[in-house]
Amino acid sequence: MTDHPASAKPADAAVGDGMARLTARLRLENAVVVAYSGGADSALLAFAAARVLGARALAVTAVSPSLAASERAAARAFARQHGLAHIEVCTDEADRPEYTANGADRCYHCKSALFDALAPLAAAMGARVALGTNLDDLGDHRPGQRAAAEHGAIAPLVDAGLTKAGVRAASRELGLATADKPAAPCLASRVSYGDPVTPEVLRRVEAAEAALRDLGFPVCRVRAHAGGTLARVEVPRAEIPRVGELRERVDAAVRGAGFTFCSLDLSGFASGRLNALLPLLPS
Repeated sequence: MTDHPASAKPADAAVGDGMARLTARLRLENAVVVAYSGGADSALLAFAAARVLGARALAVTAVSPSLAASERAAARAFARQHGLAHIEVCTDEADRPEYTANGADRCYHCKSALFDALAPLAAAMGARVALGTNLDDLGDHRPGQRAAAEHGAIAPLVDAGLTKAGVRAASRELGLATADKPAAPCLASRVSYGDPVTPEVLRRVEAAEAALRDLGFPVCRVRAHAGGTLARVEVPRAEIPRVGELRERVDAAVRGAGFTFCSLDLSGFASGRLNALLPLLPS
């Protein structure tokens, strides 16, 4: 039998411990409304909440122009597969000037719109809103966490000590299809800070990324700059040479989505790359 250092545990034991902590945390709640996007984090939380709380757990997907149609469909499919109580609500962030202005606090206004939409449901159930925030999220630029605190939302994955890797490991152990699902933040996160977030720009981003996936780039970002006229394409560094080989098809796909110019970021894909612009914004 393989020995393990006293300070370490086998991977399966660590996963079991994490899920045990998550289960114990959820049992403290009368009921929860899970803000459910269908990503790895919220999917695990919704699955665990349903298992622990049964009918007292409701998964709710916020629908707006910033939610890609493919993500909406995937969230529905996961909920159906696992028998989750699931509904969709429309959120009005696109009608809020503070959100469309796309300043450094855009996510705050987005989450505020989310909580405003979920509040009636939570009140009717005697529930609290639960977010799929994990430990790794706490160190990033996420103004939405301030909105969550103001509205009394909870973060059971954080309370259970689960990192992103822990979420994926637990999901894999449970056989959830989302275990290895690439991160898919909202489409508005692709729009350069200071450029207005409009339905048209979001549509261009969604169409361009879908076209790139069809060309064989499952992990990609299309960042919109210059008022939505310039697309900055990010793919993993190992895939950059292949973009060069398919240059004409990539260019045609991105410009066909409505962009005037298509550029390739030679640094490769990285989450949160637009945060590099934050120091340039007016304070």
